Amino acid sequence: MSLTDRTSDHSRSLRVAPAAGEAPPPQVTVVIVGLGLALLLGGTIFIGSGQVPGLLFVIGLALGFVLFHSRFGFTSAWRQLVAVRQGRALRAHMLMLAAACILFAPILANQVSFKDVPVAPTLAPIGWGLFVGAFLFGVGMQLGGSCASGTLFAIGSGQSAILLTLVGFVGGATLGAYHLPWWNQLPAHDPVSLTQFGGYPGALAISLAVMAAITGLTYVVGRRGTVPPVEQPPVATGPARAVRGSWPLWVGALLLAALNALTLFVSGGAWGVTFAFALWGSKLLDLVGVDVLSWGFWQDPANLAKYDAGFLVEKTSVMDLGIIVGALVASAAAGQWILHRRVPGRLAAGAVIGGIMMGYGARLAFGCNIGAYFGGIASFSLHGWLWGVMAIVGTVGGLALRPLFGLTNPKPTDSVC
Repeated sequence: MSLTDRTSDHSRSLRVAPAAGEAPPPQVTVVIVGLGLALLLGGTIFIGSGQVPGLLFVIGLALGFVLFHSRFGFTSAWRQLVAVRQGRALRAHMLMLAAACILFAPILANQVSFKDVPVAPTLAPIGWGLFVGAFLFGVGMQLGGSCASGTLFAIGSGQSAILLTLVGFVGGATLGAYHLPWWNQLPAHDPVSLTQFGGYPGALAISLAVMAAITGLTYVVGRRGTVPPVEQPPVATGPARAVRGSWPLWVGALLLAALNALTLFVSGGAWGVTFAFALWGSKLLDLVGVDVLSWGFWQDPANLAKYDAGFLVEKTSVMDLGIIVGALVASAAAGQWILHRRVPGRLAAGAVIGGIMMGYGARLAFGCNIGAYFGGIASFSLHGWLWGVMAIVGTVGGLALRPLFGLTNPKPTDSVC
């Protein structure tokens, strides 16, 4: 092969995405409604639940704003990697995780927190629940069209199809809570913290080395074929971009890491999403007469305390509400809040089934893409890495099933993915 041929092949594998379009005008009325809702909910939580839940709601608002403006995804990242070897989003994951590890280490090592709240890493046992749950989550997010965090910010931006995913998510998480004691009886290894290898400095060194290796591997894999570029969302120009978006992925990665570390500092634990779904579903069943408090899951003293406190006190609930409202404000500021009213039948079925699989899987695996993958890895827990591996395996299965629900997969011949 001549040098010209090799250069031509390399150019085809590194195609450049079309320039981003200009963001439409902001939807001022929707922005005002969103800000009013933020003030109403925030004030209610601060007054009725206290400083910590109130601060967590504000952090949730910021998370929703960042998630939307950076279009930071987990579902699309794994789909692009598996389908067309596009590793750009996964490299952003590694940057986010590296920054989070650097920020988490001193907080965990020195037990630094707001109002001296006890600080604990996100650790979980390694067993059947982890492997099966993460695999189900990987399949489900490809059918449902979003992950846990993506479901929340998509709802905030007006995507009604994702409401069906949330319904499935709540149902699956509630069923998972009911079944969890059975899964916990299966053989499992105790949680493994990387801090056993040289304390936090050793754990940080190991984590950063693995992240660097994964980042390098994405470049190697990407050179083996034609890789379509990632589609660029509309962008505002000048200083308005800070409020109206869109933002580079690396900005989203660093801000998400900082906000997760702030969550750890304020609440004593990493950011999580899906516990709230089991709580909401169980509360609904309680209203119709189901004795959910007889379940083993809710007989756990820590879980029961959260159940009794209510969703305007419970950490993941107030943060989830904040994410939805924050994304609403961000999408309206970007002129992209659109309420979709019609959802095709097959797409609706995929959304519900995918949501059920994610909700159930997240309960079994002690978390989702946020609580287990992001929070686990940032806490130097081996289970976070294993969760990520099984979610990618599940992504392979999910891609095979997507056409059954009228969903398409990226192809190397696509102009963008």
